[in-house]
Amino acid sequence: MKKLLTPLVLLGLVSGCVTTQSPTGRSQTLLFSAAEMNQLGAASFEEMKKQQKISKDTKLNAYVSCVAMRVTAALPDQTQGWEVVVFDSPQVNAFALPGGHIGVYSGLLKVAENQDQLAVVLGHEVAHVLAQHSNEQVSRTQLTNTGLQLADVALGAGGVSNRNLYMAALGLGTQVGYILPYGRAQESEADVMGLELMARAGFDPRAGTLLWQNMAKAGGDQGPELLSTHPSHGTRIAELARLEQKVMPLYEAARASGVKNCQITK
Repeated sequence: MKKLLTPLVLLGLVSGCVTTQSPTGRSQTLLFSAAEMNQLGAASFEEMKKQQKISKDTKLNAYVSCVAMRVTAALPDQTQGWEVVVFDSPQVNAFALPGGHIGVYSGLLKVAENQDQLAVVLGHEVAHVLAQHSNEQVSRTQLTNTGLQLADVALGAGGVSNRNLYMAALGLGTQVGYILPYGRAQESEADVMGLELMARAGFDPRAGTLLWQNMAKAGGDQGPELLSTHPSHGTRIAELARLEQKVMPLYEAARASGVKNCQITK
């Protein structure tokens, strides 16, 4: 009976999926609604806060929150608030989850040397959410792992079973032992959208190449965890150099409108 149920469940998933286009025109298959993804993001973020030590450094929290709030304020049709948490960890990493959640590891601040460089990272991570990359990842997980049935994911009942796998699909796999990485197309898309987003927020996009040069130096040949699933250093830096010039007018317009830097320093 179980062997018969799995194809039937998958058939139901495929029939209920939505094929749409990403902001840059890629085809996306999405199985979950925005409400379901927001619930999954919230549940996963709560789990992260239980697993990880949260920084109590008031100044550091204020600094990260200021940069994050400026970046998210530049989102189109921004109506939700964003929860920002700094985790006290040497990891050079950050993430954003559906439902308005941002996590930044304090180790990132040793590589992102100023608020412009931090905004590059946060813009990139928020862009993953904006482009529904998490939905793509979780949908791919659901479709390719036939043992995981939609009936097993109690999203509507307030719980998340198969928690570790779904956290991995959300990009949190380093905390649970494995990861389901974003694809190169998704990473490149997040670079394009993220750099535009941070420029609209009044952060200097020229910080992008400087940040990734710093990243390339961090942690030896492989770089920090943040780079583990990303394009090669040289490829990313070359592409960012091209993108920087394209979005410079957005940055200049934001500065001309009176947008000012965060006065809080790390």
